[in-house]
Amino acid sequence: MIILKGTLEIDDFKKIILHEEAITIDAETMQTVADSFAFLKKFSENKIIYGVNTGFGPMAQYKIKDEQRIALQYNLIRSHASGSGAPIAPQYVKASLVARLNTLSLGHSGVHPSVIELMTTLINRNILPVIYEHGGVGASGDLVQLAHVALTLIGEGEVYYNGKICATATVFEKENLKPISVEMREGLALMNGTSVMSGIGMVNTIRTRNLLNWMVKASSAINEIVQAYDDHLSLELNQSKKHKGQRKIATQMREHLKDSQLTRKREHHLYNGLNTGDVFGEKVQEYYSLRCVPQILGPVLDTLNNVEKILVEEVNSANDNPIIDLKTQQVYHGGNFHGDYVSLEMDKLKIVVTKMTMLAERQLNYLLNSKLNDILPPFVNLGTLGLNFGMQGAQFTATSTTAENQMLSNPMYVHSIPSNNDNQDIVSMGANAALTTRKVIENGYEVLAIELITIVQAIAHLEVQNKVSTETKALFEAIGAIVPALREDEVLYPYIKQVKDYIFNTES
Repeated sequence: MIILKGTLEIDDFKKIILHEEAITIDAETMQTVADSFAFLKKFSENKIIYGVNTGFGPMAQYKIKDEQRIALQYNLIRSHASGSGAPIAPQYVKASLVARLNTLSLGHSGVHPSVIELMTTLINRNILPVIYEHGGVGASGDLVQLAHVALTLIGEGEVYYNGKICATATVFEKENLKPISVEMREGLALMNGTSVMSGIGMVNTIRTRNLLNWMVKASSAINEIVQAYDDHLSLELNQSKKHKGQRKIATQMREHLKDSQLTRKREHHLYNGLNTGDVFGEKVQEYYSLRCVPQILGPVLDTLNNVEKILVEEVNSANDNPIIDLKTQQVYHGGNFHGDYVSLEMDKLKIVVTKMTMLAERQLNYLLNSKLNDILPPFVNLGTLGLNFGMQGAQFTATSTTAENQMLSNPMYVHSIPSNNDNQDIVSMGANAALTTRKVIENGYEVLAIELITIVQAIAHLEVQNKVSTETKALFEAIGAIVPALREDEVLYPYIKQVKDYIFNTES
């Protein structure tokens, strides 16, 4: 059980989203929410407060009569529940709901406590709003997508329930749930924030770190397969560069390869004074996709660490408008709902994931091209050359998917389009950035799955199962249990999907 106190870390999201741990709200946190609601109710009696007794956006100059305040909130929710496109997968919706719950629990929003209670119940019971990919521009937060969240909380719209999409009203009746109490600004408070882009972003960071760890394993294994020299991973070489990410990746690879019988020492082969000819029979150093892995994946790691930091700060922040401050007994109007922080970090993340995908594709090509590696048959074909095809078809898929990632890596952060009668005259497109990044990450797993299948074929062909490192042998056995050595041509797409699913759902 995770006790929510307004502070969530990456590991908390992992436990809630991936391992379905339940959450409960700290009593002090609930008291703060109640105090915030009571304060706003009293404070707004004789003042103009945006979204309490005014219209919204460019219509904020219109005063709302007291008897129309509740209708105002319902009108806002219903009118903005206008998403379209594909439904966002439940896991990402749940992360978004957790992120919204956390920020509302900070006590800066003035929502009725029933909002916190119902959101907690929905998360714990996996009753999740159906929200759509298209609709968020990320300026007044994820207005359209969060409107679908709010729609569920007032008992309308649709939810994911037991693996199906069902009417919210039907599920609430079955589960004996009551909609929230709309009292003052519950509609605006639920909708006005960055929680969809942030929730998706948190899952993206978790998936990227796992992908990176698998990529390190694959990169280490390919160094073994080609019997690379190990000095490009040496402590001395990598410590001469100041970047923490590079040093960490090199350390991971050295640890992975520590008991390998295949990687070579330069002093045993090239520093021994025996190579006296004018032309050397073997490579003096490896291709960049093997030799420069710490320099390529190091920036990926450093970027990921920074993305995580920003995302954690965002989900633990008040991203609402206006902001209630109980200490000063004041209400402040501003733009904490603007999603530029998340949008920029998602663009950075998808760029480095695409670079990882490109590295995997180049390593794959090295294994498949017999003229480059000099030790494997073309396309790592374990059958009869000419008659059989090995991994030839799968390479097309890897190349195609890598190209898609390269295209998708164009930034959303700079694609602002004014909206809302120019009230939202510069926007973040944060939800678009997060959703595109999700696609890039999933593509990355696909390309890496094809590389891992090929690594298994290469090890089987060379019959070096007992010479590779302990780590690579474990990888070989895990992937080999899904895809055997292919000595006859078989339909590959089920294998690719199974390996992709395996690495996607297995923490490396």
